Amino acid sequence: MNDLFFEIQNLTHRYADGTVALNNLSLKIAKGKKIALLGNNGAGKSTLFQHLNGILQPTSGQILFQNQPMKYNRKSLLALRSHVGIVFQDPDSQLFAGNVRQDISFGPINLGWPIEKVTEMVEWAMSETEVSTLQDKPIHFLSIGQKKRVAFAGVLAMDPDVFILDEPSAGLDPYYAKQILQLLNTIHELDKTIILSTHDVNFAYEWADEIIVMSGGEVIYHGDPFSIFEQEHLLLKSHLEKPWVFELAQVLKSKNVIDKIEDFPREKEQLIAFLK
Repeated sequence: MNDLFFEIQNLTHRYADGTVALNNLSLKIAKGKKIALLGNNGAGKSTLFQHLNGILQPTSGQILFQNQPMKYNRKSLLALRSHVGIVFQDPDSQLFAGNVRQDISFGPINLGWPIEKVTEMVEWAMSETEVSTLQDKPIHFLSIGQKKRVAFAGVLAMDPDVFILDEPSAGLDPYYAKQILQLLNTIHELDKTIILSTHDVNFAYEWADEIIVMSGGEVIYHGDPFSIFEQEHLLLKSHLEKPWVFELAQVLKSKNVIDKIEDFPREKEQLIAFLK
């Protein structure tokens, strides 16, 4: 059990209007994984993320973080959020300080770090997300893409163990989307756990160690990034398409070029190598 960050037990969340966003959901999140969360709009992905960071409390069920039941008093939540950072899909839900540097500095300062460490981490986070030139700019003057990078920098500067990202590349142009995804790989090499939601099945298939698929507030798949795309009924239920690399790999398997699904290429370069 020591390799788990989260153990979610029979989690249900019902909003005030009666909407059941999570329905008796049970799930285990292991340390050190790159996890992609897939599902159509309204599947419950964002609600689940807000539970993992303690923003929402269960209607019923419970969440264990590092084998201890999650508590919702101020002290416990501050401790949790020093380990678990979340980047929202809408950065306006997250940004509030006067300018970029002040906003990124807010989290590290509240962790009680010495000013030298705060400055070091803020400078590093701004450099990694390429917002250093924006550091004196007021938040409300930023574009949506700039705001998303600043929100990410704010979490990055706190150096959490778990990164939770809700549609991290949405609203970014192709250059910055690719840069953020490369940064995620760099973070993972620092022994961080990353859980992100995405509608991009091609990215999820290429990047993730594990894929979780949600539908109607329930987990309908949690496993390797291959098997889900062979289960047509789950793809139909969750409105997912197959990654194009996976579809071509299926053709190669039918022609006995590839022996088994575990050998499927996961990115374009690997596929080309099979075709040479």
